[in-house]
Amino acid sequence: MSDESDALIERLRSARTDAMRGRDRAATSALRTTLSAIANAEAVDPDAAPTPDSTTIAGAVTGVAASDVERRQLSSADVLAIVQSEIDDLRRSADDYDRLGRAEQAAELRHGAEAIERVLSV
Repeated sequence: MSDESDALIERLRSARTDAMRGRDRAATSALRTTLSAIANAEAVDPDAAPTPDSTTIAGAVTGVAASDVERRQLSSADVLAIVQSEIDDLRRSADDYDRLGRAEQAAELRHGAEAIERVLSV
């Protein structure tokens, strides 16, 4: 990852910690979900996983650290796209709640989206 995306992730983590300390459940949830989405995108590519080579234990690989695989490296644009997608998802869900007459839940989702946007604007 680039320094820019590392800085954004660090700001998201810091904002999450601040939201947790402030007992802001909506912001904490939105920031936690965003950080999880980034972590999931970095997950190991299944095609990069080692192939079994043991004849004695099904699915085993041999050798020290033989099963270690590096996580995907996301570009700054990838991280920014994930964060923007999370904001868009929260806003769409808030609109859905509004249509259902559930204004309180819609407001919480919008508050979470705003918390993420504040991190982006720094």
